[in-house]
Amino acid sequence: MSRPPIPPFTGETAAQKVRAAEDAWNSHDPARVALAYTKNCAWRNRVEFPKGRSEIEAFLGRKWQRELDYRLIKELWTFAGNRIAVRFAYEYRDDSGQWFRAYGNENWQFAEDGLMERRIASINERPIFEDERLFRWLLGTRPADHPSLSDLGL
Repeated sequence: MSRPPIPPFTGETAAQKVRAAEDAWNSHDPARVALAYTKNCAWRNRVEFPKGRSEIEAFLGRKWQRELDYRLIKELWTFAGNRIAVRFAYEYRDDSGQWFRAYGNENWQFAEDGLMERRIASINERPIFEDERLFRWLLGTRPADHPSLSDLGL
């Protein structure tokens, strides 16, 4: 199985990889997202270190059970060879109705077949008021005409 685009990345193919990842995460489908990773992919995500597709899928299932109305924007930061660095922000609410915006960076390393074999994420978040939300599209894929992180000043 391969997952185009495959390394080495160009500016265009790295941006395609980033948008494909964003679209998958905005689906809130852990099984779909997990298919982008190698069977033994290693993650660092805050205080959790899932390894392999099944642990990644379980992690994402837990995440989207508590992070409701989740909407994410990813933006290419840089790339070289089989690595891509991304910055991102996402908004969600908890079950009490409190909204949050999380900000972070991810470092991705890909196998020759285009599957991600390593993901290192650093994430911070803060509570926001409902009227501070910037990501207001219908759940699912971000519309093509929605502003990027840079456009939003994030």
